[in-house]
Amino acid sequence: MELVRSLNFETSACRGGAVTIGNFDGVHRGHARIIKELVTLAREVDGPAVVFTFDPHPVRLLRPDKVPPPLTWTDRKADLLAELGVDSMVVYPTDAALLALEPGAFFAQIVREKLDARAMVEGPNFFFGRRRAGDIGLLSEFCRDAEIRLQVVTPLQEAGEYVSSSRVRSLIAAGDVAAANTLLTRPYRIRGMVTHGAGRGAKIGFPTANVDAIDTLLPAEGVYACRAVLPAAAWPAAVNIGPNPTFGEAGLKVEVHLIGYQGSLYGQPLEVDFLRRLRDIRPFDSVDQLTAQLACDVEAARQVTASPPEDGCT
Repeated sequence: MELVRSLNFETSACRGGAVTIGNFDGVHRGHARIIKELVTLAREVDGPAVVFTFDPHPVRLLRPDKVPPPLTWTDRKADLLAELGVDSMVVYPTDAALLALEPGAFFAQIVREKLDARAMVEGPNFFFGRRRAGDIGLLSEFCRDAEIRLQVVTPLQEAGEYVSSSRVRSLIAAGDVAAANTLLTRPYRIRGMVTHGAGRGAKIGFPTANVDAIDTLLPAEGVYACRAVLPAAAWPAAVNIGPNPTFGEAGLKVEVHLIGYQGSLYGQPLEVDFLRRLRDIRPFDSVDQLTAQLACDVEAARQVTASPPEDGCT
C-alpha cells in the first residue's frame, strides 16, 4: 500500500487505475463491498486500485460543531484498506480551495488530471464538489464524456438496515462493540498513550495501563473484553472505561489490564481492540468485593479473547 498525503505525486501507483472517493471511516463491510468492485475494475483496466480520501473530514471545516467523532485514524484506515486489496490511498489535506471547487472543476482537476482515472466506483449516495452539488447522476455524465468506466455499488444491508459509519458509531457509543464488530471488517480499535495513574490496580493484583490522548470514538462506560496490541505481540485484556466509584473518583478513565503481561508500558503508545462489553461500572462495598469482581472480569475477558472472531470480522 502506498500512502500519499498530498496531490504532488507522479507515481504510477496513484494514476491510471480505478478510483473511489470517500471518507471510509471505520472501513466497514459496506466499504468492503465498494473496495471489492474497485479491485476488480483496477485489474480490468490494468492499473492500481486507488482510494481518495480526506484529512480532516470536510465537515470539520464547513460545520465544525457537527463533526462526528472518527472511528479510525489515517494510518489505521490505510492498513484496513490494504488488507482489502487497495494499492494506494491518497489523503487530501482538506482546505478551502478544495471545498470551493465546483463539481466540474473537481472532476477535471482531481479525477482526470491528478489521478488520471480509467474507472470509478461509488455508492448511489455519492456527492462531490462545492456544497455537494454533484451527485451520482452528474458523475455518470462526466465519466461517460471522459470515457471513464463507472460502477455504482448497491449499499449493503444487514438486519434490514444499511451498513454505515453512523450505524457503527451509534453501536459503539452505546457500548455494543460486539454488534459493531459484525459490521466492521476488523474489531473496533482505539489508540492512546500510556500515562501514570494512581497505582491502585497494582496494589490489589490487577495492574492497569492508563491510556490518554485517545483521538477516536470511545465506547460507552463499562468493563470490556479486549485485545491490547503492542508492537511485538497482542495480549488479552480487561478494560475499564469510566470512573472508579469504589474509591470515590468521578473522572472518566481508560484503564487496560493486560492479562499475564509483565513490564512497564509508561510513555508508550497502546492500541486496543474491543471485543465484547462485560458489565456496567458500579461501586463495591469493599476492596475485597472489587477484587473478586475483577478476577471474574479477567477470566471472562480471557475466555472471550480465546474465542474466534465474531461473524462479520475478517
